[in-house]
Amino acid sequence: MSYLSRIRINPLRAESRKLLASPRAMHGAVLGGVPGGAGAPGMPGVPGVPGVPGVSEGTEGEQAKGAPRVLWRLDADDPHRPQLYVLTPGRPDWSHVVERAGWPDADGEHAVIRDCAPLIERLAVGQEYAFRLTANPVQTTATPVRPTSAQEKRIAERVEGERPRGFRLAHRTAAHQLNWFLRRTDGWGFAVPPSRTDPAAPGLDAASGLDAASGLDGASGGDGASGGDGGPDSVGARDPVREVRITARQRHTFSKGRRGTQVTFHSATYEGLLRVTDPELLAARLLGGIGPSKAYGCGLLTLAPAPPGGDG
Repeated sequence: MSYLSRIRINPLRAESRKLLASPRAMHGAVLGGVPGGAGAPGMPGVPGVPGVPGVSEGTEGEQAKGAPRVLWRLDADDPHRPQLYVLTPGRPDWSHVVERAGWPDADGEHAVIRDCAPLIERLAVGQEYAFRLTANPVQTTATPVRPTSAQEKRIAERVEGERPRGFRLAHRTAAHQLNWFLRRTDGWGFAVPPSRTDPAAPGLDAASGLDAASGLDGASGGDGASGGDGGPDSVGARDPVREVRITARQRHTFSKGRRGTQVTFHSATYEGLLRVTDPELLAARLLGGIGPSKAYGCGLLTLAPAPPGGDG
């Protein structure tokens, strides 16, 4: 049985500022709320975050292989009232987060916990919901256009005849991030309906707002040395405007493990309207997440009643 929690975070407290600044620290605190989680009390503390449950060096890999998984997302639309959403396979306990990073003595519900079963059971084809998703839009290629030194080393070490392991490259432009999302919704069990607002101005690409006549697709912003944009996820020229928009984009960089290995990834937050096309596929994504970097706050898809005029 899965539960979705919403936890109020007090951004003025010292411990909460450390959690808000580090996806790895937040991941450790999240796992500390689940019985048997790798971040439960007794694990080593996250460096620089005293008293916050830690994450062992192999935790991220174990989470990626295991099922069901813990998903989380930080919504900071209002920087004075950030909210942490967490999906857990069992009923969690967020007292450690409330005590160290919330308002433990204030009125109101500090952590709202809801059973996901009623929503999953009533999913049906044709229903419409408002949604939010923070994801890490990437593509995989065997031959980066502008490889980094580390990628060049891996390419040089390839053994002839063996299938090469691909490189995961980030989409860094808003246009490519939006197109990454729209190309995959069928496989996630939903469609994004056409926009009910005014169409794009003449001469603009309806999907991205870019100049269709000039062929500009945002690739010049590119993925720097990694050459991430372009290729199979390049922006289409004439896709209709859809009920989805990117509301936030961010580059995350932090260190992990005993060696201080640097982790860098890009996230995009999508909001809009979806229409259910396959309830089973959608349920799998709601409970299993979407895309990579799930340990670091990506992949949690949440639904809400559709605004007036929807069918959900």
